[in-house]
Amino acid sequence: MKLSPVTLTGRYARLEPLGESHLASLLRHGADVEIWRWMPTLRDDPRESVRAWFDRAMVATARGDVVAWAIVEVASGEAVGGTTYLDIALADKRVEIGSTWHGRAFWRTAINTECKYLLLRHAFETLGCNRVQLKTDARNGRSQTAIARLGAVREGVLRAQMVMPDGWVRDTVMFSIIAREWPAVKVRLEEKLASR
Repeated sequence: MKLSPVTLTGRYARLEPLGESHLASLLRHGADVEIWRWMPTLRDDPRESVRAWFDRAMVATARGDVVAWAIVEVASGEAVGGTTYLDIALADKRVEIGSTWHGRAFWRTAINTECKYLLLRHAFETLGCNRVQLKTDARNGRSQTAIARLGAVREGVLRAQMVMPDGWVRDTVMFSIIAREWPAVKVRLEEKLASR
C-alpha cells in the first residue's frame, strides 16, 4: 500500500490534492461557525477555523502523516470543503477518513456522498485497504447519522479520547467499513448517487 497525492473525480465532486490555490474558496465556504462546532480546529472566527484546518492539513501532509484533499464542486470548480486520510497504518492496510468538512450549502448533498464514495473506492480498490475507519464527536449526532448512512458499522465509544480547543474532554464514536463489506457498501452508495 503506497499513498501519494492523487486527484479523484466523480460526477459531482472532485478531490484535488490540497494546495494554496484552494484557500480563498475554502475561506468563503467555511465561514460558518456551525461547520466547526465539533472540530479540533474550532476558533472564535470561522475563517480562523478554516485557516487552522488548512495549516494543520498542509503540515501533516508535508510530514507524510496525512493525505489532504480539497473537495471541489465539479459544476462550479470551487473548493467547497476538505477531507483527509489520517491515522495511516501502511503495514496494517488501514486508513481513516477524517477532518472532513463542507460548506453548509453542501450538507446532505450528492457532493458529500460522492466524496466518501471516492475515498472509500480508492482505499479499497486502489490501495488494497483491509479497513477504513471514521470517527466523530459523541455529541455530533448529525455526523454519526451521516456515517451510519454510508453503511459503516458503529464499533463503540473511545472515552475521553481528545481535548477540544474549548477544554471539553471529548468522547469519540468509532465506525468502520472493512474490505469484505465494501462491495455491498459500494452498491448502496452507487444507487444513492444514481438517484440524484
